[in-house]
Amino acid sequence: MAKPVLYFHEVDRFSLPLVGGKGANLGELCKAGFPVPPGFCVTTQAYKEFIQMSSEMDSFFELLDHLDADDIEGLRKTAEQIRAHLLQLEIPEHIKKGITEAWAASGEEFAYAVRSSATAEDLPTASFAGQQDTFLNIRGKEDLLFHIRRCWASLFTDRAIAYRKKNGFDHRQVYLSVVVQRMVRPDVSGILFTADPVNGNRNVVSIDASFGLGEAIVSGIVSADLYKVKQDRIIQKQVAEKKKAIYSLPEGGTVTRELPPDLREKSSLTDEQVLALARLGKQIEQHFGSPQDIEFCVERGEVYIVQSRPITSLYPRPDLPMTPLRVLFSFGHQQVMTEALKPLAISTLRTVFPFGKEDPVSESEVFLEAGSRIYADLTDLLRFKLGRKIIPQVFRMMDELISQAISEVVNRPEFLEQKPDKEVAGTVRKNVWPILLNIQKNLWFRDPELALDRVNEKISERLEEVAKRLQHTSGSGRVKAIQQELAKIFPFIFEHIAHYLGAGMISMFLLHKCVPRWLGEDPGLHRLNKSLSGNVTSEMGLEIGDLADLAKNYPQVAEYLQRATDETFVDGLERVRGGDVFREAFEKFMRKYGMRCAGEIDITRTRWHESPSALVSAILGHMQSVSPGEHRDRFAAGEREADQTAEEILTKVKQTAFGKIKAKWLRRMIKNYRHYGALREHHKYALICHLDLCRQALLEESRLLVKQGKLKRQEDVYYLKLSELKEILENRFAGDLERLIRERKELYEQHRKLSPPRVMTSEGEIVTGVGHARHAPPGALIGTPVSAGIAEGVARVVLDPEKAKLNRGEILVAPHTDPGWTPLFQSAVALITEVGGLMTHGSVVAREYGIPAVVGVADATKKIRDGQRIRVHGDQGYVEILDEGADENSG
Repeated sequence: MAKPVLYFHEVDRFSLPLVGGKGANLGELCKAGFPVPPGFCVTTQAYKEFIQMSSEMDSFFELLDHLDADDIEGLRKTAEQIRAHLLQLEIPEHIKKGITEAWAASGEEFAYAVRSSATAEDLPTASFAGQQDTFLNIRGKEDLLFHIRRCWASLFTDRAIAYRKKNGFDHRQVYLSVVVQRMVRPDVSGILFTADPVNGNRNVVSIDASFGLGEAIVSGIVSADLYKVKQDRIIQKQVAEKKKAIYSLPEGGTVTRELPPDLREKSSLTDEQVLALARLGKQIEQHFGSPQDIEFCVERGEVYIVQSRPITSLYPRPDLPMTPLRVLFSFGHQQVMTEALKPLAISTLRTVFPFGKEDPVSESEVFLEAGSRIYADLTDLLRFKLGRKIIPQVFRMMDELISQAISEVVNRPEFLEQKPDKEVAGTVRKNVWPILLNIQKNLWFRDPELALDRVNEKISERLEEVAKRLQHTSGSGRVKAIQQELAKIFPFIFEHIAHYLGAGMISMFLLHKCVPRWLGEDPGLHRLNKSLSGNVTSEMGLEIGDLADLAKNYPQVAEYLQRATDETFVDGLERVRGGDVFREAFEKFMRKYGMRCAGEIDITRTRWHESPSALVSAILGHMQSVSPGEHRDRFAAGEREADQTAEEILTKVKQTAFGKIKAKWLRRMIKNYRHYGALREHHKYALICHLDLCRQALLEESRLLVKQGKLKRQEDVYYLKLSELKEILENRFAGDLERLIRERKELYEQHRKLSPPRVMTSEGEIVTGVGHARHAPPGALIGTPVSAGIAEGVARVVLDPEKAKLNRGEILVAPHTDPGWTPLFQSAVALITEVGGLMTHGSVVAREYGIPAVVGVADATKKIRDGQRIRVHGDQGYVEILDEGADENSG
């Protein structure tokens, strides 16, 4: 049986089950030779024996199991009862004896800090810090025993119970150790973070310090001095006015005193002490292998460490050197899909990207994983003056906040001092010049009306070729073929699609640059965006409308859809009147669009053709809110409005100087945009079609591995890289596969809860842009205007498009949208998203549908409540909340 008491020098990081996080870390620091005041731990074994003295704890645990984490009053009452019960329990005699002996050996004449140390506390992935009690300046045996019992009871505070329930910790499996540590009587105390806790910079040490005990800082009764150190240099020093301090009393306990005027605005630490503390903090970080949150005291010039724990709030940093400074942007934000990705999805996308790798089938070193998301490293391009000018401008079209953040980093002196790589310039020229040449041909010589058929034909040929190859291979050969085909996607897009997109974007850019200057006003160029014929996403939305109209013609089909499931979807249709007609149309739709879904760039997402019922809510919503044929009429009206706008602009331009010449050029630009612009979704459509072919092949291999007993479940393949899957199929995988998959599942679940930053540096610093709208009233939510107009209506907050229905006149509020969200646009009168820019999916669809849209509204799905009445200003880029009424349920 474990001992009830252990001295610091007897424990280390492996003693967590016995002495909790705080105790294990202090023991580790003590063994490593760091300056830690002496002390001992009352182990979790002692706590267990103490709890076993009670005949009522089992009943209390049962009660806690049935309480809801949000039942504040119920939690409060139960927690109060448990604590009162524990405080009257007697500590077993042999445990009392062990504590008394350790106290005597440590020095009866000293005062002690008595701190709780839970087994679930101070872990790399969860922070229980501050949830249990700490008592300072405790003197005498009886006082010590009483406060140890108070620490045990504090495991059942309202806050600690609620935290455990919300994070899935079993109350029976969380045990408490108590750390008893000799008190120093500090002149100065503080908290040191070995990484900046605000922006995540791993190269910056942040120190908060004040006179007296650190309790003054923790409890918030004093504003601390702030020091920031980077590479052994103080980069920020902010001395606060410190009116009070907490000091130890000789007889025990503490007292809060007013500081004399000469100390109030005096720096609590000298520059030498700040630098010495920063160096010591980095040594501790190096020892533990992760950024640390460290509590320290300074007594008569000597530094003591009284606690160290991991900083759990930092977003994970990509695996690359911190220097020289590099800048990375979130691929998820650019693709308006910011959820965490499983390892197979990350491996697949990194194989698709052709940059930053020598072997085409390897994974790109330019696209890196951080927090189960992909971050793209564009540093080599941004080192060039032209890159610093163009790239932020390109990102303004995708996400203005990314553009702002990148601009801020690349203009820093430490970034500008890095010389550009001439080899990179050569690679860029080699890849870009053919595209630029094709763009020029598209702009002036090729017939834009032929582009759509050409692209569709090339995509069909390519998909047929890939499908045949993947069908005729198996095992590791099939995985190798998948890697090779994935690596060919971008070259295919560059050769056959990208130059059309470029021509369309340049044509629109030139229109916006020249026409307002010629006419002295914007004559409504945004109306040229409406109803671009051939846009694959718009066509999909129209065909969903056709399915809804068809179902409306057959009441039994409409009724069946209300209760349809994936398992019986097709068979069930055969048993209702009109089901065969609907089924034929539905299967035709699936052949064309069945590979799509929400979050479709993630190869692990279930596709519509695998889960047809996912489309039902969209069809039903359309049936309820859109009249038969209305969607087609609206599209045709958009086409007429765009044509009429074009003719009006041409008429006005002809009346200006050199009007006929300008009009001829203008007609060409409009034609370019209306045809080439319609292809802006085709590159993604091609990618998603490829991904679906690869997905089906990978699932086949996964099913085989399940039969062979190498995988437990088919979905386990989602937690493997392509290279690992290949090794498994070749019987070359050397690791513990079951453990690897289990650990990756756990890590994925942790990362799912994180909010990914748009831009970060190689130092882990999160760089944020700031939204602005000139005419926004106080309290308005600021974003980027992407589709003109003003709309007022009821907010419908949607987190999952496959489970949501929009009623006519409602405003769609979403974290982001991709083509899987398109069906909801038919009913929406406006759009608000947290992520996006001028050329991202939701923005383009909103302009085509002629509805106002504001994107890049930070935390929109949290700040706007479902059912609130709001007003969207698509021209100015802000959202007004008009009332506080809300329906608690969101989709």
